[in-house]
Amino acid sequence: MENLAFQFSGMKNFGFSHVDTLSDGEIAVRVRETCPEDQLRGYAPVYKFDVLLAYTEIVVGAIDLRISNTEHILLYAGHIGYGIDPRYRGNRYAAKACKLIKQTALAHGFTTLWITCNPDNLASRRTCEILGAKLVEIVDLPEYTEMYQKGERQKCRYRWDLED
Repeated sequence: MENLAFQFSGMKNFGFSHVDTLSDGEIAVRVRETCPEDQLRGYAPVYKFDVLLAYTEIVVGAIDLRISNTEHILLYAGHIGYGIDPRYRGNRYAAKACKLIKQTALAHGFTTLWITCNPDNLASRRTCEILGAKLVEIVDLPEYTEMYQKGERQKCRYRWDLED
């Protein structure tokens, strides 16, 4: 396994930034809520965005951006999590939403984001490929993780380098 460099040694001075609604003319992402770090549960600070059809209030999905480089995020959970309502799939909205939140990640000092998905989730894997993310490896989930306890066994790890 490659050497994992942690960009943040601690989140003591962490603060959420104000993020305006971001749009590409087809979809928009709008911050629904921000959640601070929860050390007891092992959760990182996270921006939770709604994905909407542009110029409407029609929510077609959600995307999260986790602001931390814990081992759990780098190996299993990923910095980004997304889901698109089945009625709106097939339009590349997840990839477009990832591109829209890229500036927020850059503003927090990230140059690389990790995205994980189940090996059999072909749509999510295709989203990573559309972004230009590279499959680094498929890892086994440890038994202590919530994902394992929900029946998941492996994660594909994709590396998305943000700076061209």
